[in-house]
Amino acid sequence: MIFDKADRQILDYLQKDSKITTKELSVHLNLSSTAVYERVRKLERNGVIKKYVALVDKEKVDKAFVVFCQIKLIQHKHEYVNKFEREVVNFEEVLECFNVSGQYDYILKIVVTNMHAYREFLNNKLTTLDHISSTHSTFIINELKDTFAIHV
Repeated sequence: MIFDKADRQILDYLQKDSKITTKELSVHLNLSSTAVYERVRKLERNGVIKKYVALVDKEKVDKAFVVFCQIKLIQHKHEYVNKFEREVVNFEEVLECFNVSGQYDYILKIVVTNMHAYREFLNNKLTTLDHISSTHSTFIINELKDTFAIHV
């Protein structure tokens, strides 16, 4: 899909504040509300805008202990990979799961209350999954940048 300047600006504004109104966007872009509405609908229909969400402050909901956990599977058999992926995505503690190349097969972004909660998650949930060979955990000391915005 080809994006013109107005599409890019709409995406920038919506990524900063998804509750911005069509009227407010039209003022910023110097376009009619109808034109902005149609552009936004087109971006949604084409899957460029996947969904609208509220970003929650991890500190305020007591989930500020962030861990990146690297996982290596025993084997890469199709059935092992599928079973692992089906199960790991259902853990509420796992915010993101990436299949990666290199020494490990997956990287998980996990949020919990504290080290004790992570230990409980690791021992009672994650390592109970079949076909995990090893895990390696990295704990976040300080978050320097946290954004989901993609510059188009």
